[in-house]
Amino acid sequence: MNQIKSVAIVGLGAVGAVVAEQLLSVLGNKLYCVMDAERKLRYQASGIIINGKRADFNFVTPDEVPVVDLVIFATKNLQFNEALEEAKNAVGPNTALLSLLNGVHSETEIERVYGAEKTLYGFIVNLQSINKHGNIDCAGRGIILFGEKDNNRSERIEAIHQLFEVSHITHKIPENIRLEMWKKLLMNTVFNSIGAICRSTFAGFNFPVMQSLVRKIGNEVIQVANAEGFALTNEDLEENLRLTCNYTPLGKCSMLQDIEAGRKTENAYFCGTISKLGKAHRIPTPYCEFLGELIEGTELARELQKKLS
Repeated sequence: MNQIKSVAIVGLGAVGAVVAEQLLSVLGNKLYCVMDAERKLRYQASGIIINGKRADFNFVTPDEVPVVDLVIFATKNLQFNEALEEAKNAVGPNTALLSLLNGVHSETEIERVYGAEKTLYGFIVNLQSINKHGNIDCAGRGIILFGEKDNNRSERIEAIHQLFEVSHITHKIPENIRLEMWKKLLMNTVFNSIGAICRSTFAGFNFPVMQSLVRKIGNEVIQVANAEGFALTNEDLEENLRLTCNYTPLGKCSMLQDIEAGRKTENAYFCGTISKLGKAHRIPTPYCEFLGELIEGTELARELQKKLS
């Protein structure tokens, strides 16, 4: 794979739309945004607004998308099984598959469906993007980290690097992509969960009480990661805290956005993952369990209120 000439993106929300916008000027109509027929008609009529500017992508249904060089998954975990099915016509013998989902499980699912030989590992960090019904405000486009499972600097990794370079997509190819994924899981489990329950913008993490919560929950994630073979440290947690405190003060984590919009959260993939793995390793995770239960309870109470109103 000397060059990436065609890309399909599945998931056109706060992550996918921002990445697609950057790829559009390079790929043109060879950038395919895959979605169901109803959503396609809606977006063709209204477009997607990113920072006040309309972006008209090449919207296609799963039946219309051709085989491409690269598929990028940018949905939430809750929609991922559907996304895997929607991508099937885009996947040929030489197609590479890259997930930008939160957590550490999507690559395993891609391998199960399409094979390990097609699967890359990746995620996005530092994205500051809020999606309100196709109107996206993006204060920071983030950094995509990606690589092979074995960290080999392969031909397809180089091809994606070249595509991202000409598309002005900030990216890194780390020495150990799976360790970096655990660092992202650390950030998501701590800051998404606390932000959602406390209804706090990023500025709130400057409060000492919030930082105390960060360290208690983060310590549990670090212990579980170490048991899984990934050398997370307290220094990683403190760096995450420093970064979060310097984000746009009124910015909100994605889980808080989900809570406010009435959407189901990715709680099961954050606190839920740590609690499950903690049990497997006999590592107590009381803070993660409690925080996870609070978020689940919040969601259930909200659904009950809808039914009763």
